[in-house]
Amino acid sequence: MVSTQINSTAVSSPMPTAAYLHIPFCRRRCYYCDFPISVVGDRPPLAKQSSSADGFGTIAEYVEILCQEIRATAALGPPLQTIFLGGGTPSLLTVPQLEQVLDTLQQQFGIATHAEISMEIDPDTVDQPRLQGYQAAGINRISLGVQAFQSELLAACGRTHTPADIEAAVELIDQIGLINFSFDLISGLPHQTLEHWQQSLEAAIALQPQHISVYDLTVEAGTAFDRWYQPGVQPLPTEKMTAQMYRIAQQTLTKAGYQHYEISNYAKPGFQCRHNRVYWENRPYYGFGMGAASYTQGQRFTRPRKRREYYQWVQGYKTQGRIDAPVTPPQEALLDTLMLGLRLAEGLSLKTLALQFGEQVVEQILMTVVPTKVS
Repeated sequence: MVSTQINSTAVSSPMPTAAYLHIPFCRRRCYYCDFPISVVGDRPPLAKQSSSADGFGTIAEYVEILCQEIRATAALGPPLQTIFLGGGTPSLLTVPQLEQVLDTLQQQFGIATHAEISMEIDPDTVDQPRLQGYQAAGINRISLGVQAFQSELLAACGRTHTPADIEAAVELIDQIGLINFSFDLISGLPHQTLEHWQQSLEAAIALQPQHISVYDLTVEAGTAFDRWYQPGVQPLPTEKMTAQMYRIAQQTLTKAGYQHYEISNYAKPGFQCRHNRVYWENRPYYGFGMGAASYTQGQRFTRPRKRREYYQWVQGYKTQGRIDAPVTPPQEALLDTLMLGLRLAEGLSLKTLALQFGEQVVEQILMTVVPTKVS
């Protein structure tokens, strides 16, 4: 076991250059989802929406509160290098709403010229004008919530899109000339077979995303799947089968030229997700929005998960001008760094650990892993 006797003065606190923004709205809640979201129901066809359409007025109100939180947050360092809009379904934002959010970030923190600005998108929520508007606003990386390429599996998850919607979304992405897009896929779904999984991987590769994230289903407490299914019991695959799915993904994707750079993530050379590496390298980041987590100045803080409570918190935050969150103890910071860094293919840099936590800590780690004298 790694010793946690650390000199706190040795722990560095780099300035945040990344921001995560939570957009909590969805048409419906997927059966596996335990994220903090607000369901707005089905909306009119995109072509009939005005620039201010926002689903019962809730999205416009949320965007305004979100921008208030951003404006109330002190800039702690240089301009933002990465921005990630997650959810929920960020592609339910209109183009003017996205512009409002990004303009507020620019005014408060600045955005670097070559920043990576990612947005999660559901395949059936965009058309070409909307995608072009997102791109013009600054989006240069899209994470497409594909999950599976079988209609029956998508329906079993409560997803609203079809395999045809996936192909149509990729065609739209190609038309606007956006090269950097990613797919999310889920293994271990109810009724999913090894054949289904192989087909999904091959279908994903054929559409040529630069990045693919592969997640094994986790049955979270309080979800519909939690009420319906028992992990490892049919119709969920067994643990042995999900392990096979992991191996199949690794073999299939690396053979197709994707680098397996993180436990669940694969990328073509030059297309690793810069924003997610901030988390895995345990670097600080701003978090904004309902349920969002932040890590700045040695403090981890998660915002309220319900919309009205979040609104009330923002009003108090604007007044107080601070977040009362406990400082992360040095030993916890070390353990977080070890846990997250070991997810990466390159592992951890001893030089970086020494700079952050001191040479003595690195020596303790080496003696734990290799209990012989290191010269």
